[in-house]
Amino acid sequence: MDFSYDARTEELRARLLAFMDEHVYPAEAVAEEQRAALASPWDEPPVVAELKAEAKRQGLWNLFLPDEEYGAGLTNLQYAPLAEITGRSPQLAPTALNCAAPDTGNMELLAQFGDEAQRKQWLEPLLAGEVRSAFAMTEPEVASSDATNIETRIRRDGDSYVIDGRKWYISGAMNPDCKVFIVMGKTDPEGADPRRQQSMVLVPRDTPGVEVRRAMRVYGYEDHYHGGHAEVVFEDVRVPAANLIGEEGGGFAIAQARLGPGRIHHCMRLIGMAERAVELTCRRAVSRTAFGKSLAQQGVVQNWIADARVTIEQLRLLVLKTAWLMDTVGNKGAHTEIQAIKIATPRAVVDIVDKAVQAHGAGGVSQDFPLAELWAAARTLRLADGPDEVHQRSLARRELKKYL
Repeated sequence: MDFSYDARTEELRARLLAFMDEHVYPAEAVAEEQRAALASPWDEPPVVAELKAEAKRQGLWNLFLPDEEYGAGLTNLQYAPLAEITGRSPQLAPTALNCAAPDTGNMELLAQFGDEAQRKQWLEPLLAGEVRSAFAMTEPEVASSDATNIETRIRRDGDSYVIDGRKWYISGAMNPDCKVFIVMGKTDPEGADPRRQQSMVLVPRDTPGVEVRRAMRVYGYEDHYHGGHAEVVFEDVRVPAANLIGEEGGGFAIAQARLGPGRIHHCMRLIGMAERAVELTCRRAVSRTAFGKSLAQQGVVQNWIADARVTIEQLRLLVLKTAWLMDTVGNKGAHTEIQAIKIATPRAVVDIVDKAVQAHGAGGVSQDFPLAELWAAARTLRLADGPDEVHQRSLARRELKKYL
């Protein structure tokens, strides 16, 4: 394993770091000011469109997609340090580069499983940043950590599918530019194999029977830049049978294929979030005095900073190893490592950000620093793409299998 960055990665890193310094960080405060003047809280601040145009101009666009036909053609190992950089400003940077969830996962899904017509209608506009999308899987009435529990019904009726169900925390659904949902539901609820009961269909937002009922908050935040999270009801929603993605019964496998890269992308960005938190902690520590000496001279604060550095370096190595394995042996071969980083990274970053909040005192929980929002995002990722306990259960079973 050689984790040194190749020439292309180094060149992209340099360009992206400059883009962050020159455009993204200065835009953070501007975006908040502009948002206050918008007619709708879900409209995009004008500065975001400016960032997107500049990212396109600089060739920093669709870096996440390894498919050379549609994306930058980067390996996971090449993309990892770039995603880490965008994690330092998780609200703006991924969106500016068209590398934000849930669109990234949906584009990967369509590139891998969509047919030619589906890619033409939906993938190409998503790649161009002309529309946004949402992935409708989680449901409020069941434990969605077990995807076989999903109750949404997708029923074949002649040349159509009819969808009935209720979803929530559907990321991106509040964005006015969200034009399509990828909906997971059961086409064969009585099937013998619980992992072959589900299918996925494309549902245009303007289809009769689709109701975006309300925005769901995350620790009080509405995640405007990600298009929010919505409760969505599908009532007698009829779409052409051609909107089926892949085959009937293939929804569970497609979901797993989609979530694998999504999990590592989240972990990459989390490391960037941790780096931003440590930077803010250090700046705060050298600028504040308590009990006769600076915070930087206080042993407890020094311990926080030292422990954070050790943890970040450990996490980065594990994420890079996972990326390398995904590139060399595939997602299935990297299953253990993907689960390991999904368990370890959000948990550790929550602690790092929490210490940064503590170092900032009242400022840490205020809107004047990004720390409270970083904490909420990191804590949420202990649930998103599968809660810790699901990954721990699977990982433990794989370890125990060697001895049974």
